[in-house]
Amino acid sequence: MKLFEKITNPREIRRKLGLNQQEFWSRIGVTQSGGSRYESGRNMPKPVRELLRLVHVEQVDLARVRREDFEIVEYLKETHPDLYKSLRKAVRAKLDATEGSSSSESVAS
Repeated sequence: MKLFEKITNPREIRRKLGLNQQEFWSRIGVTQSGGSRYESGRNMPKPVRELLRLVHVEQVDLARVRREDFEIVEYLKETHPDLYKSLRKAVRAKLDATEGSSSSESVAS
């Protein structure tokens, strides 16, 4: 999903995650009633949409994110682009392996 891409159905995302409105919306700092309005079709501001994407689609734990982390990533990209690409590739391979093993575990259960 692209940065600030239109999230057309937040209710569908919430239901797929098995969360009630309070659990889903409070993780991104939106009240249950505000979230209900977004689920009913009210236009969602870009910052809310991006938080929803990060937290519920990309599964980013906002409590663990620090400004320094972004600064390190930017520094690495600028000064050592080959190392950055290599690390990014290694992380993706690890995630793919983890997702593959978890889906095979769920099939086996």
